[in-house]
Amino acid sequence: MAIPPKIQNDIKQFQRLQQELGAVQQQRLQIDLRVREIGHTLEELKGISEDSVVYRPVGGLLVKAKNKKEVEELLTEEKETFEVRLKAVERQENHLKERYTSMQQELTQALQAQGLAQPSDTPSG
Repeated sequence: MAIPPKIQNDIKQFQRLQQELGAVQQQRLQIDLRVREIGHTLEELKGISEDSVVYRPVGGLLVKAKNKKEVEELLTEEKETFEVRLKAVERQENHLKERYTSMQQELTQALQAQGLAQPSDTPSG
């Protein structure tokens, strides 16, 4: 039995949604890793003396910073920026997960109505 064009289109949309969700999850993981990395760096900075020589990245270079405080301020600001981005990506991920679950249920019901899936089957693309 052939799959109706509307269901074929819905399956394609579902597959695109899967890809988008995967990309957003990957992005969230990368941002989260960066936030933790900056946090660890800030912790390490706490353990060094104020008169220690500290470098900060500028593009692909390391440049001597004026002082430890300058680097701490830059890193703190960068961490806050990444935390805001992380929250936005998490919201996007949650929205996509909701759409994914809803679309998965709709596709399963449509396929079952066509006699193309058993009640325990889920669309896998």
